[in-house]
Amino acid sequence: MGQSVSSNEKQQLQQVICRSRKWHCPEDLTLHLPDECLAIVFAKLRCQDRNASSLVCKRWRLIDSNSRHRLVLLARSHLSPFLSTLLYSRFSSVSVLSLKCSRRFASIDDNAFSCIPTFLTRLKKLKLKGCVNISDEGLHAFSLHKPIHLIKLTFASCSFGPRGVNSILSNCPTLRDLTLKRLRKLDAQTTPLSITNSTLTRLCLKDLHNARLFASLLCAPKALKTLIICRSSGNWDRIFSESLKCRLLTEVQLENVQLGDAGLTSISAASPDLEILYLSRVSDCTDVGFSAAVTCCRKLRKLHIDACSRFSAINKSISISSLANSCPRLQELVLMGIPITIASLNVLASNCSSLERMAVCNTDSMGDPELRIVAANFSALKKLCIKNCSISDAGIEAIAFGCPNLIKLKVKRCRGVTQASVCQLRFQRRSLIVSMDDAGALPLEEAADSHRTSSSTMTHIVCSSRSASLIKSKLGTALQRRKSATII
Repeated sequence: MGQSVSSNEKQQLQQVICRSRKWHCPEDLTLHLPDECLAIVFAKLRCQDRNASSLVCKRWRLIDSNSRHRLVLLARSHLSPFLSTLLYSRFSSVSVLSLKCSRRFASIDDNAFSCIPTFLTRLKKLKLKGCVNISDEGLHAFSLHKPIHLIKLTFASCSFGPRGVNSILSNCPTLRDLTLKRLRKLDAQTTPLSITNSTLTRLCLKDLHNARLFASLLCAPKALKTLIICRSSGNWDRIFSESLKCRLLTEVQLENVQLGDAGLTSISAASPDLEILYLSRVSDCTDVGFSAAVTCCRKLRKLHIDACSRFSAINKSISISSLANSCPRLQELVLMGIPITIASLNVLASNCSSLERMAVCNTDSMGDPELRIVAANFSALKKLCIKNCSISDAGIEAIAFGCPNLIKLKVKRCRGVTQASVCQLRFQRRSLIVSMDDAGALPLEEAADSHRTSSSTMTHIVCSSRSASLIKSKLGTALQRRKSATII
């Protein structure tokens, strides 16, 4: 026998039905969302999702067009007829443009490239990569527009020569940052680059093999603050000695270049305000040049020395001691393949009281006694990295009672460190972040056998590259497995 439904229950049921109908109303709720809020939502989306969302309706497309400031295009040849229309009608607000193409395919031509400043009046940064069909004429036509907001240019794997680069340097008065990478046609030329722009503050040269072309770039810009030269052959000692006149340099990065004591001394003499020095695989430098450099650059905050085989060849403490005596403001120190001693660590701890970040890699001279000195004397240290060094559990135990301000400890490829000591350290200092690779640490039962093995039977690979580090890790693991199989 059924029961009748009361009037109150009917009213409640009708209200629920009405609410559900309103909830499933076909009205687009985004119509009430302001354009500014929708632009913020678009900014949070991934590239593919944003591209798809911009095609939903005309309003969304217009909002995306007005709020999109970065654009990356695959700049193949079939884009040339449509590039001007695309930039003018769809992406007129772009300020950072990147045009990329594989060198195996034809890229956009000079006509399409030269029209970019006309349609992108707010352009600030431009990057060309693999655009082999853009020639000196295209760069010259581009520079004649004299884009007033352009501050950064990056050219990589392109086919233009020094004439096009000279046009850019002469006709872009607001240019501050210039990066040149793998310009093979530039390497084959003998015409040096001439520059009338004295506002250049950052210059980056990578994989270029005609050093004499860039002498004027190091001489003319009085405001140059950052100089980066990587894998570029040539007599850089002569270039720096004769042409370097940038008194405002604060950062110098030199990687895999032919540089000796004369060039390093010239850099330091011309840059008394140098704060960041990065030296990687500059094998012609010795302790003499390094000591002269740190003596002149007393404002150094960051120093990175990587695999300089002739450093500390005579006296293992001369370089670090001269650094500690000359650079009291040092905050970051990275030593890779550089011998280090207890005496030099003591001098470094007493003179560089503000040292917060330190890394020691690829050296057998960094052992437990040296790590105990670090734990006891470096009270301001916040981040410490030890890679491929001869430390053991005893050194890790010293960290537990030292370095009171230490936030992060990274231990990589140190075969004498076991997981047990790392777990104990994490238990004693719960706020400390400890990072350790599985390849470097041995289980507790294998560690005892590892300590009995003499150092003469171990294979050491000293190299700072990631690929070499991976090879060393795999070789170490293979040797350990072979030893375990022999024991069994």
